[in-house]
Amino acid sequence: MLADMTTRLVPRVPAASVDELIAGASERAPLGGTDGKSGSVLERVVIDGERFVLKQLHPDSDWTMRGFGDLGCRPVAVWTSGLLDAMPPTIDHAVVGAAAGLGRNGWGGALLLRDVSEHLIPEGDTPLSLQDHRQLLDHLADLSTTFWGAEGVPELLSLESRWSAFSPGWLAAEEAFGWPDAVPRIAAEGWGRFAERVPTDVLAVVDALRHDVDTLVRAVRQTPLTFLHGDWKLGNLGVTPGRTVLLDWTYPGIGPIAYELAWYLSLNRSRLPESKEASIDALRSSLECRGIDTGGWWEPQVALCLLGALVQHGWEKALGDDDELGWWCDRARDGARHL
Repeated sequence: MLADMTTRLVPRVPAASVDELIAGASERAPLGGTDGKSGSVLERVVIDGERFVLKQLHPDSDWTMRGFGDLGCRPVAVWTSGLLDAMPPTIDHAVVGAAAGLGRNGWGGALLLRDVSEHLIPEGDTPLSLQDHRQLLDHLADLSTTFWGAEGVPELLSLESRWSAFSPGWLAAEEAFGWPDAVPRIAAEGWGRFAERVPTDVLAVVDALRHDVDTLVRAVRQTPLTFLHGDWKLGNLGVTPGRTVLLDWTYPGIGPIAYELAWYLSLNRSRLPESKEASIDALRSSLECRGIDTGGWWEPQVALCLLGALVQHGWEKALGDDDELGWWCDRARDGARHL
């Protein structure tokens, strides 16, 4: 099953300024209490009595944009490309408009979103209900099936760049910048702990890929690809009957569905209501229910993407407990066999 999006994507024209984007606003105020850690600026806006959220992004203030070399504001590009309009009905992206070419060198942008805060998954450590967890996985399958094969989909964030997150080059650049944000500094400390805590064979594989991800990318490209949101974490997700709210399109692009799965399992692990293995099986079942044949490629792709997740987030696992770190080390060994 291949979804050729060439004739289905209808480009949109962005506003030229924030003032144009929020024309008619009667209220505008900073928005606090969010889960975001990237450095983007959020404001609450009221237009014609309806509440919206204005999100402004620029690499000068957003370390994730700097790390991924985003000088074209990919979150805005997802909207202008028409990709958000092609989402399946199960996905509520909440975006109603965008502005481009903002800030220094025109590298920034802005998004205007409906205020869907009442539907977002609350912060904290309380496990999800099994029903909500399974809905998130099922709607991930729905999103991926809609774009299966990725024909006609713009690449946006490449696989090579995607797996470079928290690489030595990333962190060296942030250090030279004076560690303006906490997460990259904590990641650098975590990688030091990683080198001390993991077995030498796992360290060798992960360290090699942190410096050069080409072998991982080549192996994954032998498996089916689709369009990725790229940041399937609970801070970006909400649940309503029959729909999943999906925000923060910072890392969009073409890649394997198991990338989204590995990210979800890694960043949300304390809130999963069932084992990682059961979650993997649930996503596979949802794909097969939508007519995707998973025979032959599923196990290698999952193994490679779980390895890739440790390449990105090994620093975070090294700051946690032994069981969690050990599980990911075992998955890294499995993934290395497919390189």
